[in-house]
Amino acid sequence: MKIKLNLLLLAVISTVSAMSQEKTLTFQDLIPGGRNYARFATQQIRQLQWCGDMYVHVRGDSLMLADPAGKAERVVTREQINGALTAAGLPETAFMPFFSIPEKKNPVIVLQYQNNRAHYDLKTGKIIAKYNLDKAGSRWEYDAVNGNIAYTVDNNVNIISPDGATVTVTAETKPGVVCGTSVHQNEFGIHKGLFWSSRGTALAFYRMDESMVSDYPIVNVSERVATVEPFKYPMAGMKSHEVTVGVYNLKDKTTVWLKTGEPKEKYLTNIAWSPDDKYIYIAELNRGQDTCRLARYDAATGERLAELFMETSRRYVEPEQPISFLPNNPEQFIWKSNRDGYSHLYLYDTDGKLLKQLTSGNWVVRDVLGFDAGVKNLFFTATAPKEAGVKDEEGNPLEIYAWQLDLKTGKRKCLNIKSGVHSVAVNAAGTYLIDQVSSPSIPRDAAIIRVKDVKEVKSLLSAKNPYEGYGMPSVKTGTITAADGKTNLYYRLTTPPDLDATKKHPVIIYVYGGPHAQLVTGGWMNGAGGWDLFMALQGYVVFSLDGRGSSNRGFEFESVIHRNLGNAEMADQIKGVEFLKSLPYVDANRIGVHGWSYGGFMATNLILTYPDIFKVSVAGGPVIDWSRYEIMYGERYMDHPDENPEGYKSSNLLLKAGNLKGRLLLIHGNIDNVVVWQHSLLFLKACINAGTFPDYFVYPGHPHNVSGRDRPHLYEKITRYFEDNL
Repeated sequence: MKIKLNLLLLAVISTVSAMSQEKTLTFQDLIPGGRNYARFATQQIRQLQWCGDMYVHVRGDSLMLADPAGKAERVVTREQINGALTAAGLPETAFMPFFSIPEKKNPVIVLQYQNNRAHYDLKTGKIIAKYNLDKAGSRWEYDAVNGNIAYTVDNNVNIISPDGATVTVTAETKPGVVCGTSVHQNEFGIHKGLFWSSRGTALAFYRMDESMVSDYPIVNVSERVATVEPFKYPMAGMKSHEVTVGVYNLKDKTTVWLKTGEPKEKYLTNIAWSPDDKYIYIAELNRGQDTCRLARYDAATGERLAELFMETSRRYVEPEQPISFLPNNPEQFIWKSNRDGYSHLYLYDTDGKLLKQLTSGNWVVRDVLGFDAGVKNLFFTATAPKEAGVKDEEGNPLEIYAWQLDLKTGKRKCLNIKSGVHSVAVNAAGTYLIDQVSSPSIPRDAAIIRVKDVKEVKSLLSAKNPYEGYGMPSVKTGTITAADGKTNLYYRLTTPPDLDATKKHPVIIYVYGGPHAQLVTGGWMNGAGGWDLFMALQGYVVFSLDGRGSSNRGFEFESVIHRNLGNAEMADQIKGVEFLKSLPYVDANRIGVHGWSYGGFMATNLILTYPDIFKVSVAGGPVIDWSRYEIMYGERYMDHPDENPEGYKSSNLLLKAGNLKGRLLLIHGNIDNVVVWQHSLLFLKACINAGTFPDYFVYPGHPHNVSGRDRPHLYEKITRYFEDNL
C-alpha cells in the first residue's frame, strides 16, 4: 500500500512538474510593440548582405566580412567607424544600419544617418566619400559611377557631387507641383522619383502637377487650435494629377522634357535607361488601365522614338517591374508580364520583337534577381511549379524558391535545398546565394549555397523556435473549394492547445480578401501572426482563407473581382464558414470577423451582408464607398464610376447600413491618407439614419496603420471587443 501511495505521489509530482515547465505566452509577448515582443522575434543575422562577392553582417558592435567559403572575420567596430567619421569631420553614428555598394572594387559600406552620408572602405578603414545635405528630404538617389547624389528639397531636385558642390536641377514655385518624388500613389511598382542613367551622365526625374487635384483636409488635432493640413487625393471619377519626365544632362546643365503627349491623364511607369544613356523606356498605361504601351524616348531631345509593343486586357494591365537589359547585350531585355495568365518573363530586342518566352506554366514569377558573370544564366524567384515535386496542377503558391534559367536552352533548376519560403540574394558573380528560408517547422535558416551544384557550403544560422517551452496553439493548413465549384482555396486554421473537440469554441475569421496580399503561406507558422496565436491561447479558433482576388495564383484568380469588389471574395469566405461549421468544436452561433483596409471593407461587408452568420466584426481603416477611394487603385479594379454604376452601387456599404444586427466596431486613424477618415464617418451617419448602432474608435495622429507604441493598445482594444461580445 505504501509503494502504491509513493507511486501515486510521484505521478502527481511529475504531472505538476510538466505543467510548470510549459509556460504561457502573454499579450505583451506576441503583439508587435509589446514590452517583450523582441524576445520572441525570430532570430536573424543583422544586416546580412552581399558586398560584391563577399558577404557582410553585424555581430554585436562589429561588422563581419567573409568570402562564401571562408570564415567571417571582424573588419571594423563601431568605435573604429566613429573614429573614421570624426577624422573626416562628420558626427558619430549610433551604428549600424548600412548598405553596400556592389559596384565598388573594394568592399564599401554606406552609412546614412541624420542628413549625413559616408562611404567607408572596409579594406583601408577610411571614409572615401562624404555628403552633408542640411535641408534634404528622405529621397536620395546615388550614382555609383560618378559618386553624385540626387535629392529633393522643398519639392525640387538638387544634385551634390563628392566634392560638396551642389546643383539646382528644378526651381518650381507653383503650388501643387512636385519634382523628384514617387508618383501615381505608389502604384505600378513605383517607389521613387529619381533615376540615374546607366553611365551617370544624366538624371531622369518625375514632375507631378497636382494643382488640378482637389485638396483633401487632414486635421492636426495636436495643436492648441487644430490646423488643417491638406493633401492631394484624387478620388475615382475625379480629376487626376498630370505627370511628365524631365532629363537633366550633367555636362550641359540643361533639362529636356519627354514628349509623352496627350492625354495628360495617364500613368508613366517603370522608367528604365538604356545601357548607353541614349534612351529612356517607359511603360505607359492609359487611365482606364486596360492598355499598356512600352515606349522608347530620346534622352537628348525628349522625342518619342518608338512604341515597342502594346499589351491589352479586358480587365486591366498592371506593369510592376522595369525592363532589365542583358548586361552583355544592350539590344536585348527582359520583360515581365501576366499576358498568358501568369506572371512570366519574356526576352525582347530593342526593336520590339519578341525573341522568346523564357518561363511558362501555371505558377508565378516574383522577382528578377540578376545574371551571372557570363550572362549565360538568369536568376529569379517564383512560386513552386508542378515539376518541383508538387502534385497540384498549379504548383504550390504557398512557397517561394529561387531558380537559375539558362537563357540559351531555357532549362531551369531550383537553387534551394529546403522546402519553404525563400528570400535569396545572389553575389556579383552569380556563383553563390545567401539563402534565408522559413517553413512551418523552420523559424529561419540562413546559408550560403553554391550555385554550380546547389550545395550548402556554409550554414550561417539555424534559428531556434522562439516559442520552445511554451504551450502553443496548433496551426495547420488545407484546401477547400471556392464558390465557383472548381477552384482550390488555401486556408489556415489556428486552434487552442490541447483542443477539446467535445466543446464548442468561438471563431474569429481574420480576412484581407483583396489583391496583392496572401495571408496563408508556407513560411513560419504558415504566416500566422502574434494576435492569431494569442486569441487561440484564449480559447478561440482563428481562421484565414485566401479566396479569389488574393495574390500568387495567376491573373484570372486575382482579377475575378474586377468591377464587382466584394462579391466573389465574400462568396469564398462563406465557403470557409461552411467548412468551419462542419468542425465539431466550432460554435456556429459565435462567429466573428476582423480585417484592416481591404480587410476592413470585407469585415464590414460580411456582417452587413450576412447578419445571421456573423455575430461580431472589427473593421480597421475600412473602405466604405469605392467612389471615395483614390483613382489608381480604385479605377483599376472598378473602372470609372460612369462606366460601372452598378458595381459601385453594389459595393457601397452606406447602402447596407440598415442591415446591421450584430456588434460592429470600426477603427480609424484620423490622419489616414490611404482610406480617408470620411469613409467611416459617413458610415456612422448612414447608420444613424438607418437606426443601427455600430461602435467606433479613433486613433488620433495615426495614418492608415496604427504602429509604434500604440499598436498593443489597438490589439487590446480589438481583443476586448471580441471578449465582451463573442
